[in-house]
Amino acid sequence: MMQVEEKNIYQEGQVLLINKPLTWTSFDVVRKIRNTTKAKIGHAGTLDPLATGLLICCTGKMTKKINEYQAQEKEYTGSFTLGATTPTFDLESEPTDFKEITGIDTAFLEATAAKFTGEQMQYPPIHSAIKQNGKPIYHLARQGVEVKVEPRKVFITAFEITKVELPLVYFRVVCSTGTYIRSLANDFGAALGCGAHLSSLCRTRIGEFRLEDALDIHAFIAQFKQ
Repeated sequence: MMQVEEKNIYQEGQVLLINKPLTWTSFDVVRKIRNTTKAKIGHAGTLDPLATGLLICCTGKMTKKINEYQAQEKEYTGSFTLGATTPTFDLESEPTDFKEITGIDTAFLEATAAKFTGEQMQYPPIHSAIKQNGKPIYHLARQGVEVKVEPRKVFITAFEITKVELPLVYFRVVCSTGTYIRSLANDFGAALGCGAHLSSLCRTRIGEFRLEDALDIHAFIAQFKQ
């Protein structure tokens, strides 16, 4: 087992870059690290269960840095599926409202993506962790309660179409904090006229922190059992 003295570095304060696995919630990662290190911990920016990639976890006194890290620019890669929408804007719910995607080519996709760069107002998904009356609105949405969301000002620095294999469209996005890539998928599909939803997502960067420097959560936990 790892020595108590080594565990104490986490209780004192560390910044951990974790590669969040698919289907794990961000809290799953936090709970695993907390149970292993016995340290106070938080994370700098939620990733949805169906997203993977960089999750910054701060322990001990470094939890004071969470807001600073969370406010930094984000980079994502992933894919949209054209021709249908979903209530959650991703694959957590079943696709509906199917439409033809004939006539959509790379030039049209790139021209449409260009319209989404710069400052804009974006509506968050109603299936998100934003709180209304103290409760996450996704809980209310699942219960059939009417949810109202206000648009938020976001800034998209880059929106690149990296590969087209219809109905899949692969992308790279650089954006401000608070940007929902699920909402971007839905809005992009609406602008194309055929609908779209997010089918994969990976966060590759937060500020200067990069995914290639992140730890596998299983490997991190395993070191305490040696």
